[in-house]
Amino acid sequence: MKYFDRYKMEFYPLSSRKSKVDIEETSIAPNSMAVPLPEPVNSRMETIADEIIRAKNKGRSVILTFGAHTIKNGLGEVLAALAEEEWVTHLATNGAGVIHDWEFAFQGLSSEDVRENVNKGRFGTWEETGFYINLALMNGAYRGFGYGEAIGSMITANGLEIPTESELMTTDIPLWKRAAASDYLELIQAEKLKPGWMEIKHPFADFSIQARAYKKGTPFTSHPMFGHDIIYTHRANRGAAVGRCAERDFLAFADSISNLEDGVYLSIGSAVMSPMIFEKTLSMARNTALRKNKDIRNCSIHVVDLQEETWDWSRGEPPIDNPAYYLRFMKTFNRMGCRIDYTSIDNRDFLLHLYRKLKNKRTESE
Repeated sequence: MKYFDRYKMEFYPLSSRKSKVDIEETSIAPNSMAVPLPEPVNSRMETIADEIIRAKNKGRSVILTFGAHTIKNGLGEVLAALAEEEWVTHLATNGAGVIHDWEFAFQGLSSEDVRENVNKGRFGTWEETGFYINLALMNGAYRGFGYGEAIGSMITANGLEIPTESELMTTDIPLWKRAAASDYLELIQAEKLKPGWMEIKHPFADFSIQARAYKKGTPFTSHPMFGHDIIYTHRANRGAAVGRCAERDFLAFADSISNLEDGVYLSIGSAVMSPMIFEKTLSMARNTALRKNKDIRNCSIHVVDLQEETWDWSRGEPPIDNPAYYLRFMKTFNRMGCRIDYTSIDNRDFLLHLYRKLKNKRTESE
């Protein structure tokens, strides 16, 4: 079988790309105004806020998963506030969410014209994005970091430490680390990297949810699918490093799911990643809970997306002749045996109203 050689490709400076989103213009402050909610949605938001407060008081998981558009819509600061004020205990996104967040931290700009750049053979061929994110994952794989942790630590530190070749060649390390060290050594030689500190400035780090979650110590995990993101086009991409970091994040996510009894799960604009990892990790968590005569069923799942709400999922699964039956991610969540509802709303309005309700309830209780 023949394989494509990415070292034959040409990569271009990220600064030369025409980016569609400027984070300084798009970023939404947590205290920003949101459009008024219709009463049924407002009542549901009150319920969600109350559930989060009860879960927090019991020390249970409040997991917020989201798609990349949540980052592109400028909601990083709102997500950061929810983590920093300890309303949520775990944040999770896909590979694209990580990339947009990193590009915002690095240059304040993200999002390209896919149609135009594919036609030019330039889509996703940006040197800094591909090189630095893949390098951070390689570094994270070697140092025992998860995917989100590897990127968040690089943003926070404004760089990373490149190990020496002798350090990577030592056998006085665990077997898992030897394998990661071998991969790292190959990348260092291929890219002719010098050992020591590599400065990678992130002047817009305050907009980065990854960096702020890392500083706070809130788990921020990424759950990519190989080939789905632009970093896979870059010559520095190494699948083993991606896999090692993503596996750690998957297991960290499963650990948070294992604490979901009496907790809350929020899925915002993630039609594939969120339901897919949820069903696997919930089964894993129940597997171990049932062995202790416990279970994970008394939890709430709240799904948010823009598709029109046409079915009351509390009634169960719609019949096969109903279009709602083909709302794949809701069908997945509905089969999990937990309380579930669906809200058709813009993610900006949802998160702003949720944050405000939580803040108001805290003020009222003081």
